[in-house]
Amino acid sequence: MSTDKEALDGLRIDRTAVRRRRVSPWLLLVLLIFIGLGGGVIWFVQRPKAAVVRTMAVQEKVSGGQRTLLNASGYVTARRAATVSSKVTGKVVEVLIEEGMKVEAGQVLARIDSVNVQAALRLSEAQLESARQALNETKANLEQAQRERERFKQLAENKIASASDVDRAEASAKSLAARLEYQQAQVVVAEREVAQWQQQLDDTIVRAPFSGIVIAKNAQPGEMISPMSAGGSFTRTGICTIVDMSSLEIEVDVNESYINRVEAGQRVAATLDSYPDWQIPSKVIAIIPTADRQKATVKVRVGFERLDPRILPDMAVKVAFQGSGDAAPSSSGGITVPKASVREHDGRSIVWVVRDGRVERRAITVAARNGDDVAVAAGLSSGERVVVEGAERLVDGARVTEAKR
Repeated sequence: MSTDKEALDGLRIDRTAVRRRRVSPWLLLVLLIFIGLGGGVIWFVQRPKAAVVRTMAVQEKVSGGQRTLLNASGYVTARRAATVSSKVTGKVVEVLIEEGMKVEAGQVLARIDSVNVQAALRLSEAQLESARQALNETKANLEQAQRERERFKQLAENKIASASDVDRAEASAKSLAARLEYQQAQVVVAEREVAQWQQQLDDTIVRAPFSGIVIAKNAQPGEMISPMSAGGSFTRTGICTIVDMSSLEIEVDVNESYINRVEAGQRVAATLDSYPDWQIPSKVIAIIPTADRQKATVKVRVGFERLDPRILPDMAVKVAFQGSGDAAPSSSGGITVPKASVREHDGRSIVWVVRDGRVERRAITVAARNGDDVAVAAGLSSGERVVVEGAERLVDGARVTEAKR
């Protein structure tokens, strides 16, 4: 029995050494942290990337029987804008404007160095004064010569003076009369020269050609300015850029295939990209009678019915050309979306709505279809942004990035 017990004890495993080599809990914690970080990096690298889509804000249907005939995009432009320069080349000594400043017509914007012009003006004024003094002297001599001529004529009648004396007196008077006319012309020339230098002095003062807002300051004191461009030099060609905010309008490039839907005086609903929920009543001013053969577009000018300080030059804007409601079925809803944004899914019309960087599939009720526009009776609210391009591989809840213009 003792032998069997000894044999069994020999087969028993000694676990005291294993207990002494137990792994530290801190090492396990560090290992778990590294495993978590590695998993996070793998997820970040392999996560689905955000799809790039182009969106637009849905628009309400214009009341009063109006319907949208055509949607287009353009930019706010100023019909009256100018980069103001000087008429003479010179060094800028003073600039009196800053960006955002409102200026009136004729207001002084800057001054050019006028030291040389002032010196030339003083010289021409001195020459004018000298010409006038010489003219006065000739007038006095002419009066004396005329009196001498009359005196010699009387003496000749009394046989006291000879005919030659009379002829010399007559020639002297005529010579002085001719000199007087010449000096009078010289005085006129000197006056013209003074006026010319005075105009050049006035040209060293740069004034605003019309009332507006300064949107760019292009020169600083000490810089050279010239009305002509000097390539490769440090010469400026303008002091500032002024925009007449009362002349703002919209320029739209309309595809020539749809220009027949646009006419002068037509009502337009304009929406700035910066304020997608704000519709601005506008109307067509004119259709420029020429087409761009490369882009196959025709330029259309659209004027705002009422200007607003939020409207700024070069802002992107979307326009909806309106037409009479009698030409097409009217919808009971008040939302209009582009045809490209509406898709079919399981027999229903849907759109993809972007909210907080993710897309949501939204079922809608279509009231009417008119060309490139779809009237929505239910399912959308004004101001929501729908996907127009890039919806081919979208899934509900997917992350998206809106494409920039």
